[in-house]
Amino acid sequence: MKKRSIFLATALLLALSMVLAACGGGKDEGGGDGEGGADKPKFMSIVTGGTGGTYYPLGGSFAEIISDATGIDTNAEVSGASAENMNTLKDGNAEIAFSQTDIASYAQEGKLMFEGAAVDNVSAIGTLYPETIQIVTTAKSGIKSVEDLKGKKVSIGAPGSGTAANAEQILEVHGIKLDDIQKQDLSFDESTAGIQDGNIDAAFVTAGTPTGAVEGLSATEDVVIVPIEQDKIDALIEKYPYYVQDEVPSGTYKLAEAVPTVAVQAMLVVSNDLSDDVVYDITKAIFENLDKVTHAKGKMIKAENAVKGTGIELHPGAKKYFDEKGFKAE
Repeated sequence: MKKRSIFLATALLLALSMVLAACGGGKDEGGGDGEGGADKPKFMSIVTGGTGGTYYPLGGSFAEIISDATGIDTNAEVSGASAENMNTLKDGNAEIAFSQTDIASYAQEGKLMFEGAAVDNVSAIGTLYPETIQIVTTAKSGIKSVEDLKGKKVSIGAPGSGTAANAEQILEVHGIKLDDIQKQDLSFDESTAGIQDGNIDAAFVTAGTPTGAVEGLSATEDVVIVPIEQDKIDALIEKYPYYVQDEVPSGTYKLAEAVPTVAVQAMLVVSNDLSDDVVYDITKAIFENLDKVTHAKGKMIKAENAVKGTGIELHPGAKKYFDEKGFKAE
């Protein structure tokens, strides 16, 4: 009788453990070291930028890579780019986003367009490539210098965008206020269309070169990229250290010579709501499948550079990947 009782108790415990295992089964899907798998989503969104920029086509490649490598259905979405993207992640309406490094920094510090509304639930996956500030016009406009923008119809980018902040800061070091131009708040596609139609004279475009919208303009117009002189570049970098010196190479948009300018960096950021394992898997998928990125900027993206100059903290999942590769944040 005693043996029968022990047997029944053992059977009940075994049955209970099987029920509990069934209830918890399938949750450890996160990859990496297996922790946090219960939080693996079935679907993720990457918010990018306008269709005429660099973020959108890159985001499409990344979404496909992540979907294939992790099994998480991932989609790239058109957006108003950096500033809007940071707020989209803050509001929980996407999981991954493109952002300029300067905008991500403003967001966490609650500065400029994020005054009183800091974004504190986002971390970095890593930096990608330089985001070149291009002041676009055409030969027929007669605009040859930043000072020539005074009084002209100039698009500074979509409202609240990183491009708009760059435009204001560049104009500032040239002693030009927004009131000194006929300011337009247009996306890249709207800007180049406006230049082509003669509705505006010039536009600021912050994006990796070549930028699709500007390439499209160069097919029908003699595109001019307005240079930033060295003394102004130096003044800008001294006041805003997240800028670096850059150039638009000769041959881009049929340019006869390289044009001096400045750049910030493009980066990927991620919601802190994602588990360490999921972010580890996302990071690994992207940086180990860059050969599948079709955009020209894919060749500039390197894992060893991704930890440099992020401006905000790396997500622990991303940090784990880069630590394994021997790449330490700077």
